[in-house]
Amino acid sequence: MTASAEARDTALLAAQAAADKLATDVSIVDVSDRLAITDAFVLASAPNERQVQSIVDEVEERLRKHGIKPVRREGVAESRWVLLDFVDVVVHVQHAEERAYYALERLWKDCPTIPFSDSARSASSEAGAGAPVDSGDGAVPADGETAGR
Repeated sequence: MTASAEARDTALLAAQAAADKLATDVSIVDVSDRLAITDAFVLASAPNERQVQSIVDEVEERLRKHGIKPVRREGVAESRWVLLDFVDVVVHVQHAEERAYYALERLWKDCPTIPFSDSARSASSEAGAGAPVDSGDGAVPADGETAGR
């Protein structure tokens, strides 16, 4: 059994919300074959507690706009590892140190992943492809030149 379409959509929405707040190492693990209580985990990291909280706030706000509210929130006070339980999807936003220490990917390595790519970064890299980059020195780069020359 794989994650339901609704769980996949919710997980992708949560992952994009996290990525939009500059979460790192965003991934989605389909745990539906291993756990009866949820279909997918969204994993995301941040370098500090303030950014962990910012990511959590964005995920909650984005899903709430789609009528999806968490049934449980854990770890918000410390903002080192925050867990948002949306029933079919559980979002883990971890400080980078906790992410490395607990290594949830290793724990769930036998489970398939749900492909996710940050649509905002993809769009910005496509928009910037081939465009000259300002080096900040006031000079206009010649055709084919890039910043950092």
